[in-house]
Amino acid sequence: MLNSQVSRSIESPVLVLNQNYQPLNICTAKRAMGLMWRGKAEIIVEGELQIQSSSIEFPMPSVVRLYYMVKKPIVNRRLSRQALFYRDNFTCQYCGKSTKNLTIDHIIPRSKGGKHKWDNVVSACVSCNHQKAEKLLEECKMQLISIPTEPKPNPYYMFYHRKLEDEWIPFIPWRSAS
Repeated sequence: MLNSQVSRSIESPVLVLNQNYQPLNICTAKRAMGLMWRGKAEIIVEGELQIQSSSIEFPMPSVVRLYYMVKKPIVNRRLSRQALFYRDNFTCQYCGKSTKNLTIDHIIPRSKGGKHKWDNVVSACVSCNHQKAEKLLEECKMQLISIPTEPKPNPYYMFYHRKLEDEWIPFIPWRSAS
């Protein structure tokens, strides 16, 4: 029982901050402690648990900060079903119906040379997708609610759809303002 508790705590998530206190990554407590032991990071917020060796006790980190600056490139969002539905707010871009039962529609169908790119795909309900089928918008007399665009890169994407630890909130700009 004790071993499983220790292994769970070693695998618990830790927020890694850049030298300037901006969120950089989420890693395991084991990795964070390795960074600290090698003199690359310091504990900013301690977790509730302690790690014990035969002669010393270490606080389990919850938030660590690197001693040096890491330049992290801003990466464009990968096109996926989930990312597309979130971009379109789970709303059919033809009729405006909000639903979790959506399909992907290519504005210019792939059979007519349309590409699978952010500016050519939209979320569509099943009935609108069947109505449009392999036609162009002019042929089926349908209109888009909004023009599709690629989402702007967001350096805080790692926190979407994730349970955030309470002690992380002050370090996440878009969460600490609310």
